[in-house]
Amino acid sequence: MAIAAGKGNWANAAARSKARKSKLLEETRLRQLLKSGPETIAASIGELDYRKEMDIYSARLSGADLVETALAHNLEREVSEVMGYCQGNLRSIVAVFALRFSYSNAKAVLRAVNGGISAENLASSVLPDENELNVDWIEIASQSENLEDVAAAMRGTPWGAAISEMDADARLQEYEDTLDRHYYREAISELKSSGLGHSLLLGYLRREIDHRNIVNLLRALRQGLPVEQRMDAMLEGGSALKGSLLKSAAEADNQDALMEVLRRSNMETAELEEKLEESNEHGGFDPVVSYLAEERRSDMRRMSHLNPLSAFPIIYYLESKVIEVQNLRLLVRGKAVGLPDEIIEAHMTF
Repeated sequence: MAIAAGKGNWANAAARSKARKSKLLEETRLRQLLKSGPETIAASIGELDYRKEMDIYSARLSGADLVETALAHNLEREVSEVMGYCQGNLRSIVAVFALRFSYSNAKAVLRAVNGGISAENLASSVLPDENELNVDWIEIASQSENLEDVAAAMRGTPWGAAISEMDADARLQEYEDTLDRHYYREAISELKSSGLGHSLLLGYLRREIDHRNIVNLLRALRQGLPVEQRMDAMLEGGSALKGSLLKSAAEADNQDALMEVLRRSNMETAELEEKLEESNEHGGFDPVVSYLAEERRSDMRRMSHLNPLSAFPIIYYLESKVIEVQNLRLLVRGKAVGLPDEIIEAHMTF
């Protein structure tokens, strides 16, 4: 089923996004960098599309801090430029996915204020003020002494109403859960109301929600959180876990019970169960998270090829760009703290 095009520069935007994606690091080059030293890695990153941002911060930062900050700035610039060349209905659809970056920044401000980090420190690290896109975020942090203040300052944002209704004693995690629920609810609503037949995009979002719920439940079970907190953390709108199945999943009191619920859904669980066993052996959930992420990435890759005149090539490029930045940040920071190459590689996405 092809996605209806509607008004917008679909062909032009898809072509430009494919051209940008062709410039991203290939797996072979990434593995070469993995075997290099920190200085070689930093120099190589500077030779890519990150030189402008590295020059911006080189006066006050160095080493891994410089590279990480430049990578984050470059990603935000790239998202802004991609949104700039999308027009009409296409822009509205791509914005559904691009908006998650704003939600991420909102969480960064909430965490900073909750942790007592000053606006000055925020402006010199997580949300550097050299990036003009961060000015409003830093202003919100400077005006806020607690989470309620942040919510009040964000009242004019798409999610402002949702977090302004939080209880006075709400914890940081509750704010973040509310942001997640609001993002997915609004994203699904936007796609449903677009009238362009974006059933494949909707399906992708719903699968992402299922995956988020599975990982959240596995972590909650390991932390021993009570069923009430597990229920509160659930995101509605999934494809496999919905209605009574979502409730049953949240009520499952161990991993075996959760997997039994998943087997009753329309999910393929055989490989997931293998990754869960691997996770239990190593003590973390990285194998499960990586497996689910690759499942979604495979879906996005396939749909991008099958629907060349759609939003998929643009969104696929943005997600690929995010992965490149995540890999490079992991590589630089891992090398800086002396992690073995095999540990760094195990956490990278290829």
